[in-house]
Amino acid sequence: MKIKKILISPQEFKESLTGLEVANAIQEGINKVDSKIKTSLVPVADGGDGTLQTMVDVTGGEIITETVRDPLGRNIDSVWGKLGDDSSAVIEMAKASGLALLNENEKSATLTSTYGTGQLFKFALDQGIKNFIIGIGGSATNDGGAGFVSALGAKLYDENGKEVESNGISLSSIRDIDMSNFDERVKNTSVRVACDVTNPLCGNEGASAIFGPQKGANPEEVNLLDKNLLHWASLIKDQLGKDILNVPGAGAAGGLGAGLMAFTDAELSIGANIVLDSLNYDEHLRDVDLVIVGEGSTDKSTQFNKSPVAVAMRAKKLGIPVICLSGSIGEGYSESRDLGISSFFSIVSGPTELKYAIENAHELIVKSTEEIIRSLLL
Repeated sequence: MKIKKILISPQEFKESLTGLEVANAIQEGINKVDSKIKTSLVPVADGGDGTLQTMVDVTGGEIITETVRDPLGRNIDSVWGKLGDDSSAVIEMAKASGLALLNENEKSATLTSTYGTGQLFKFALDQGIKNFIIGIGGSATNDGGAGFVSALGAKLYDENGKEVESNGISLSSIRDIDMSNFDERVKNTSVRVACDVTNPLCGNEGASAIFGPQKGANPEEVNLLDKNLLHWASLIKDQLGKDILNVPGAGAAGGLGAGLMAFTDAELSIGANIVLDSLNYDEHLRDVDLVIVGEGSTDKSTQFNKSPVAVAMRAKKLGIPVICLSGSIGEGYSESRDLGISSFFSIVSGPTELKYAIENAHELIVKSTEEIIRSLLL
């Protein structure tokens, strides 16, 4: 195989290397074999963990630290990403309203709030951001986005005109959504939401029933939360004229998907495609002979909108072969072959302790890439 140019587009190897660090290691392996091969480094992500870091790295942006409320209202340091164009931002809700921020005994789908994610959004507005990419995976919340909009100035009142707390259990008390102090700058923004689930807001497949238990809700609380979200959706329809109840993805992140559609006119899309579009990825595929993708673990789940497949499907349309180099290869990995990945490789060649593979990932990637390139150049 004659190779003049390789596009290197891995995502992060979780708990080990960022997407850019993986890409650098792959480039090093290529150069050890033939330094004349041109390489282009465009690490990618799928809207989940690592998206913020990857987008900042690729665009030459910066990560900004802010003090916000965690899911239970305590002050924490969180971050958002300002991209290199100075007008776009990436927010990962998990960094402000995520389940990983709570101990096991603190999980409470009834009491948690997306307020901190709304604060991150407001801080970004203060810096002139007009275009938002919001990843909404890993949430600890079930408030329909009530906390998010409260952070942006919306007031939620009960039948006595008293302000209501913005959490899942309190939604049923809301009778009025007062938008008079809602941040007007939101009207001039574009919001794209990385959402890989299609659950509606309510019902047997809704936010409370499917995701509530993992956030600490017992069966009785699941039923209550589902009724509360139904009430919230009815209020939004009656007072804002937005019908988001059965829109696919409305139930994502405990209903934050619905809240973002209702209050920011957000567009919900597959996370990997949002990232690739934002990076003008199709332009990077021009004049490329080979694409190398990768992730921490490649298995059956890779075919479901993960970034290696999202890249491969675009490359396949142009007849460009794609190689996937991963930390490990699990059952069902080959199901992604028909979607454009030509061959799969693991960075470990035999039984290896996970700790060793994580700590030595750079060297293992370099050596594996060397062998791949030597084989291709035979």
